Amino acid sequence: MTDYIDGYIDEALKALTAGDIDRAREAAGRGGTPLLAALAAHLDAGTDGSVYDQPAAFEAFINGGGNVGLYRAVTSALADVYARVRPSRVLDIGCGDGRALRALGSTEVAVTLVEPSAALLEVAVRSLDGIEVDAHHGRIEPFAAELPADAVFDVAQATFALHTLPHEVRDGVLADLVGHVGVLAVVEFDVPDLAHGSPEHRRFLAEAYERGLTEYDADRTLVAQGFLMPVLTGQLVPGATRATWEQPASRWASQVERAGFTDVEITPLDDYWWSPGFLLTASGSRR
Repeated sequence: MTDYIDGYIDEALKALTAGDIDRAREAAGRGGTPLLAALAAHLDAGTDGSVYDQPAAFEAFINGGGNVGLYRAVTSALADVYARVRPSRVLDIGCGDGRALRALGSTEVAVTLVEPSAALLEVAVRSLDGIEVDAHHGRIEPFAAELPADAVFDVAQATFALHTLPHEVRDGVLADLVGHVGVLAVVEFDVPDLAHGSPEHRRFLAEAYERGLTEYDADRTLVAQGFLMPVLTGQLVPGATRATWEQPASRWASQVERAGFTDVEITPLDDYWWSPGFLLTASGSRR
């Protein structure tokens, strides 16, 4: 990025980290890049809430830009998992619109869906026409904690969903699941390990979000205001509604092992604009 972009964006992100919304708004309003324009509009609107409050924005996001190639790689990788495991029961955690299940290739599989967005869950259920579906509208924490002792899933998958849980909450969910799962399949981003709010962290955010926003044209405003800007500000502003708790792939591996999973493997998937996507597979105690 140029010094011009660095200066204004960094000033805005630094102000957000300090909780100084007025200063961040002023800095964002000085520039003309996609990120500065999107951030200024978001701060002017003064909104705060779940990124899934606007399902249309999330749908536009995952249906465009680098997500097209990313989900192609995800679907291919999950198809390999299904071919190897040949599951009869699959649990999809945070299933969204169900696109990660398109690789099932069989109607003989019983699928359990857990999704906090009612709108996205409805789409997922419709997309699985002809398949036995047990749909749960809600969060994974109570679902996993209340699983009966005899509940078994040959594959439990989570595609860009577990990062929405705080690290300590995720520890509990994984520990609750390990005794019910044959193979765990987690798709996430291998984000760099940078100190929160540091100059390096702010530069990473600035450069990544600039790249991401330029991948959208007609839907850029919808994607930015309904999804990307809430995610960005939620990571930085003290007390804001936070949407993501990401970490490097090596820490994902350590976390699932800490929960009791074994045979952990990491497979690179796609060089996405945010960070490289990867598939983590591991064995649960019900294998």
